[in-house]
Amino acid sequence: MTELMDYDEAVARFDPVIGLEVHVELSTATKMFDSAPVTFGAEPNTQVTPVSLGLPGALPVVNRTAVEYAVRLGLALGCQIAETCRFARKNYFYPDVPKNFQTSQSDEPIAFDGHLDVELADGTVFRVEIERAHMEEDAGKNTHVGGSTGRIHGAEYSLVDYNRAGVPLVEIVTRPLAGVGERAPEVAAAYVEHLREIVRALGISEARMERGNVRADVNVSLRPSPSAPLGTRTETKNVNSFRSIERAVRYEIRRQAAVLAAGESVVQETRHWHEDSGETSSGRVKSDAEDYRYFPEPDLLPIVCSPDWVDGIRASLPELPADRRRRLKAEWGASDLEMQEMANAGALGLIEETIGAGAAAGDARKWWMGELSRLANARGVELGELGVSAADVADVSGRVRSGELNDQLARQVFEGVLAGEGSPGEVISRRGLVLVSDDGALLAAIDDAIAANPGVVASIQGGRVQAIGALVGGVMKATRGQADAARVKELIAQKLGI
Repeated sequence: MTELMDYDEAVARFDPVIGLEVHVELSTATKMFDSAPVTFGAEPNTQVTPVSLGLPGALPVVNRTAVEYAVRLGLALGCQIAETCRFARKNYFYPDVPKNFQTSQSDEPIAFDGHLDVELADGTVFRVEIERAHMEEDAGKNTHVGGSTGRIHGAEYSLVDYNRAGVPLVEIVTRPLAGVGERAPEVAAAYVEHLREIVRALGISEARMERGNVRADVNVSLRPSPSAPLGTRTETKNVNSFRSIERAVRYEIRRQAAVLAAGESVVQETRHWHEDSGETSSGRVKSDAEDYRYFPEPDLLPIVCSPDWVDGIRASLPELPADRRRRLKAEWGASDLEMQEMANAGALGLIEETIGAGAAAGDARKWWMGELSRLANARGVELGELGVSAADVADVSGRVRSGELNDQLARQVFEGVLAGEGSPGEVISRRGLVLVSDDGALLAAIDDAIAANPGVVASIQGGRVQAIGALVGGVMKATRGQADAARVKELIAQKLGI
């Protein structure tokens, strides 16, 4: 068993310093250096060309759109954009790198010296300094078959899928983030979350962490005090959820604290994150830059980003998430917690679009964060992929507000839309979802409910007025939810003289 120190004791005895290297997979049509399509979930080794496979004589060509996306991200992070930069060969052997080197950027990144202000749940803001954002290509994917861990150790054999080889990436590298103290896990997760929001707002990546579109390498080190030199760091590789990032930082702080307290030394190494156990395990001794023997890529010309071209990209940037949240919070009168919940659900844009289609702000928030979020969760899809449009929600919301529908009928309308029965109006017509507002029809249902529940009637007339809800429920059931509950309650009260 790995020795761990209590977290509170660990951050009291040592000063944690973190750093993050976040890989963002760009949503270009083709790969970074060849014409192979970028497609998720295709049959293994079908989305490849000789360049993807590193075959002799195959020459790369830079994807202009990927360069533009990298510039967009650099500008959004407040980086300087290099007027000229170039690619380099990062040399290492591994089966998922068919060329035996990765085409990346070394000492000439396309973007550098930026920052991102990260706001935590309680309003505290930490500034994360960005050292660089550089372009590179992704590696292929190894699948280790047999064994109990899914890793190469103990596997019977391994398979390699090169579909991902050459997919364009931007890697964003922070400077060491000191001064975070006990909030290091929270800051790390919040930083990656803010970064993913920016990437989505820019439209340069789907940023689906469960697909590996955004992956974080988490660096953690401890030192005796804030004035001491940085300690030896570990790098936990490819962590792909906010919760796991937070847990990985917390675990490494506890583990390294126990190692140092025992008078031992932390090993500079990469580590694997185990989601099931919430632990990290040793990977390999961490290589430094010189171990990769970087040298300029001879088959690619330098990238030239003219100031005019960069200024044009800058002018096209959308409103960034932090600015947008501040604006929407003021417009909607929402609390910080409500804004965070809407952002986490991926609902901000949908709610804003629904309001733009004519719905009241409160109604739009109610439906997207309530019934529609429930339906999305039940189907295991993102809210924006549910199949209900902002226009549909505005339509249904307006019908509820006018009294044509109640909430129960509205839920049935959404179910019909999702079932492919057409627009809200078509679903209402096909299913006969019309609110019963005729007093004559309601009184008949009320008489039946009163006759069927003499005990409830006696209880109401004896002073337990709240029992009227049972009669209202009976009428709603009899009318298949198509009665106006408020009107039913009013008529029952008149009928019983209360």
